[in-house]
Order: sequence, then structure tokens, then C-alpha cells
Amino acid sequence: MMLKHCFMSFLINFLWIYEGGSRPAQESLSPQRVEFQSFNLQSILHWHPGSDFTPNNTVFFVQYKIYGQKEWTNKEDCWGIGEFFCDLTNETSDVQEPYYGRVKAASAGMHSNWKMTKRYIPWWETKIGPPSISVMQINGSIQLTLHAPNSPYKRKKGSNISIQNYYELVYRVFIVNNALDMKQKVYEGSDDKVEMDLIPDSSNCVVAEIYLPELEQSSMSTEICPFMTPGNDTEDSPLRNANSI
Repeated sequence: MMLKHCFMSFLINFLWIYEGGSRPAQESLSPQRVEFQSFNLQSILHWHPGSDFTPNNTVFFVQYKIYGQKEWTNKEDCWGIGEFFCDLTNETSDVQEPYYGRVKAASAGMHSNWKMTKRYIPWWETKIGPPSISVMQINGSIQLTLHAPNSPYKRKKGSNISIQNYYELVYRVFIVNNALDMKQKVYEGSDDKVEMDLIPDSSNCVVAEIYLPELEQSSMSTEICPFMTPGNDTEDSPLRNANSI
């Protein structure tokens, strides 16, 4: 008899979680501001707890689906967790597909309604990080090699796939001359190698960013400074030339 009672309690709780339950909605327990946040195509579902959240007593359940699908899929690693986030990067790997995520909370035998994100397309909504810069300085010139950030996805051999596999990238390079209080764009293009000359006897910073024409967005920038270049001649501009190489 006791075994039958325990089984029935488990079954009722199971149906509450999977089907939404027959209890009145516990709105004060419901997760709030459920949304995807993405950086370099890593897609993390975030939410805030409801006002009835109690530490060590409230857990969350996460599901996801592609737009158009009828059935939701449980994210097993985020089933009954205490955190306010869930990594759905692997589940959103087709980055141009639209997805939805949803979260519900449970506490002290009560279950909230599901709270769903708006439609989310990783390719459109991710934020792209700044390029890294490798520098070789030769006398009064520098050679830059610009590296796009990696995505979280890997090739079969284990190396990460670059963001440039997903987007058309345009690199922008600026020279900032602190002494002259000047900032000048010296290069814009798709080549990732740039050579330029700097003002002799001056302190210069190199700033680089990535522009995504398809999204009309710019990444954050990388700044390296100072570059001190020896010499006695003077120039009216913070560079003599800038070319892709």
C-alpha cells in the first residue's frame, strides 16, 4: 500500500512538470526575464527567479525546441538545477535556425507555469568579440596579423571553428596617436594581414575591430599600445602607408 502511494505521488509530480500541471499557476514562483544571451555563437539561456524564490529549495527545469516543432525537448543537464542559466550551445548549433527556450520553477511541492523566450536566431543575435592581434615591428613599420575569435563548435579533429566560417568579416584598423590626440582609420578590408608605418619619435596605439556587413554590426575593439618608433623625420599624418600583405 505504501509503495502504491509513493508511486502515485511520483506520477502526479511527473505530470505537473511535463504537462504543466492542474494546480493554479504560481506566478510569484515563475522565472522572469527568460532570454538567450550569446557571445561568439555560444548560446546561454538566462533567467531571474520569481519573488517566491528560496535558496536551496527552488529548482528550475529547462526545455527547448526549433521553431515549428510541436514537442519540447528536455535539457537533461538543466533539469532540477539551482542555477539561473543553462548552456544550450550544442542544442542551437544550426545557427541560422530559430529556437525557443523555456523554464519553469518548482519549490515546496508547487510548480510554476513555463516561461518562454522570444524567437532566437543565434546567427543574428550573437555578439562578436574583438580580433586578437599578432605584431611584428621592423624599424619604423609594423606588420599586423588579425585573428577572428573562435566559435564554441569544433572540427572533427578537435580544433575550434573560427567565426569567419559563419560570417563575412571586414577588419578595421585605426592608429591612435596620444601626443597629437589623433585617431585615424588606416585599413578596412577582408585581408587579415596589414603593414603600416608610424610617426617616428611618437607613442602610437593600434586599435582593431571586426565589422559584419550582413548584420551592420561592429565587434568590440582590441587596443595595443604604445608602439615607439625611432627616427628624426616628422609627418603630418600618423602613418605613411597602410597596406594588406
